[in-house]
Amino acid sequence: MKNQLLLFLLITCCTAHAQKSFNDSIALTKRNYINATLGEDEGKRTLLKQLAAIPQEQEVSDQNVIELQQLYPISSKEIKYLTNTLCADGSWKDINYKDSKRSGWEPKIHAERILKLTKYYYQKRQQLKPVQISRLTNTIHQAMNFWFKHELICPNWWYNQIGIPRTLGPAFLLFEQEMSEEEKQAAVKVMMNSAFGMTGQNKVWLAGNVLIRALLENDWELTKDAREVITSEITLGQKEGIKADWSFHQHGPQQQFGNYGLSFLCNMSFYSELFAGTSLAFSKEQQKILTSLLLEGYQWIIWRGYWDVNGLNRQLFRNADVDKRFRLLFAAYSLMKSSEPEVAGKIQEMIDRNSTSSQIPNTFTGNKHFRESDYTIHRTPAWMASVRMASERVIGTELVNEDNLKGYYMADGALYTYVRGDEYHNIFPFWEWRRIPGITTYESNAPIPNPNKTDSRNHSSCVGGVTYQHTGITAMQLKRNKLEANKTWVFTDDYVLCMGSNIHADSTATIMTSIDQRFSKDKVWSEDNKRFFHDNTGYIILQADTCIAVTENKEGQWKDFMGMYKPEMLKNKLFSIYLKHRKDMPASYIYLTLPATTQQKVSKFDSSPIHILRNDKEAQAVVIKDLCYVSVYHPTQILIESQNPIVISEPGTYIIHTQKGNFVAHKPFTTGNSV
Repeated sequence: MKNQLLLFLLITCCTAHAQKSFNDSIALTKRNYINATLGEDEGKRTLLKQLAAIPQEQEVSDQNVIELQQLYPISSKEIKYLTNTLCADGSWKDINYKDSKRSGWEPKIHAERILKLTKYYYQKRQQLKPVQISRLTNTIHQAMNFWFKHELICPNWWYNQIGIPRTLGPAFLLFEQEMSEEEKQAAVKVMMNSAFGMTGQNKVWLAGNVLIRALLENDWELTKDAREVITSEITLGQKEGIKADWSFHQHGPQQQFGNYGLSFLCNMSFYSELFAGTSLAFSKEQQKILTSLLLEGYQWIIWRGYWDVNGLNRQLFRNADVDKRFRLLFAAYSLMKSSEPEVAGKIQEMIDRNSTSSQIPNTFTGNKHFRESDYTIHRTPAWMASVRMASERVIGTELVNEDNLKGYYMADGALYTYVRGDEYHNIFPFWEWRRIPGITTYESNAPIPNPNKTDSRNHSSCVGGVTYQHTGITAMQLKRNKLEANKTWVFTDDYVLCMGSNIHADSTATIMTSIDQRFSKDKVWSEDNKRFFHDNTGYIILQADTCIAVTENKEGQWKDFMGMYKPEMLKNKLFSIYLKHRKDMPASYIYLTLPATTQQKVSKFDSSPIHILRNDKEAQAVVIKDLCYVSVYHPTQILIESQNPIVISEPGTYIIHTQKGNFVAHKPFTTGNSV
């Protein structure tokens, strides 16, 4: 009997101890979640100050921007407005609760206001007068209960299962101590719209919402389950998610740096910070994968604080190139906390290079081809360039929820060059979408094709690139819409050499190749219609048909290509330079783009050291100094000066050392599905 009693007491004591441990862990995780939500971190104050100087967007659909705006300081004036304008039923008159848009759904504003009110309450509850506290809490109760009562549903599943729970979840944690039991149950019901499932970033979002529900219900086992589901995506080799080249895929084999990938990295950095110091902390290997995604992937695509257009994907929102940069840098700060000193130092350097006030020279240079995403970045101390392509393996673009209504050609070899970083900032309303810089397509006034209704895949596996030291070559065989073209880009320290060959189509329409299209900054200088200079950039036509350079007054509106915006006609002036190809096919072109240069340098530039060997159906090849850059589309021979012919039987990109006669870098084109 005595032994039984001792056993009972022992079990009771252990159970009580275990329960206390669970409760402590739940409490710590809640506290960490609230601190991370409020952004109360010494290292982030500089970024918050920079962010506060930029006006907030009024029309927002991008979840990354929504969460960025949640970091803005909340003024008492704003809170006063929200409390004064709240209707008796808990609604606001300026919100269209019957809105049925799939993107930019207006009722989400109600949820965002609840979060803003609860954040202000949590931060200021010790400073406000009792009457102020009373009024603020009453406003929150009314606004929450309006949502609980009406259970608003969006036609787009994403808002119901991910977006709304992700916004309201932190609000429930912040306001938990003030909520009645009935309100808590209603809050849990909202969070139950999310369940484990799906893939990639959607999977992480859903699991993150389940985590909040677990914390609200003080369910330690569900908390651990949610953590396991979240961390299961911190891995390589899956169909969607982080790829081996440190790009990110979602919606099939499609590069998603600026959309799902950014959300993934930001979310994971949040959870890295959230779980730090608890039994749920990320492993060293998981942390290493995340920092590698940042430093080997994302670090390449931002230049002087601006996001590369080729990395925006379908999210061509106003100020997206700046907003996404801020979101990334906040994530970087969070990742630093649990990183080894050497890695943390590299992250800090990346942050410093891309802050708004940075005068630090660009020391992160080189050439990288993201093989699994058909995407190339080239960085020098003075400028950056990027090329985005598509293939049988890689989807080039998508149109979802009226996002990217005119972006059909954005992966047809789009080439952007940056010196300041803002060369294409908010340019999209004024673009000719068939003159996206770098692409080859038909000249037409017809509506831009819809990629969901028109075959948007590039029907060629001959797409790829290779790097040697600080140079590289990238190639794309374009095959779609009955148009074919071989396109090659050779990247050096001083210029990008652009070559096109075998350009032909089963059509009588004129074919054109766009060289550049950007805001007009100053007068355009030209010489013999072969050399041009504008906005720190030179263009030298070495071989081509008709070249047209124009400065045009343009009108356009954001709503034309991003359906969530309200109609508003805007005006601006654009510079455009492009080639019209002859109709006695096949056509070809060779030109140079020289970023970070001067008019004088363009005028005096000596192109004679650039020796073009091939620019035909089978291959494109050029010798620059002691290197030969080759793109091969069909088995062929390359003859370099007096050397014996070099037989290349496998299509791909090659760099050959002319003096040594050996291949210093080579990559066959990848066939089949993305791996």
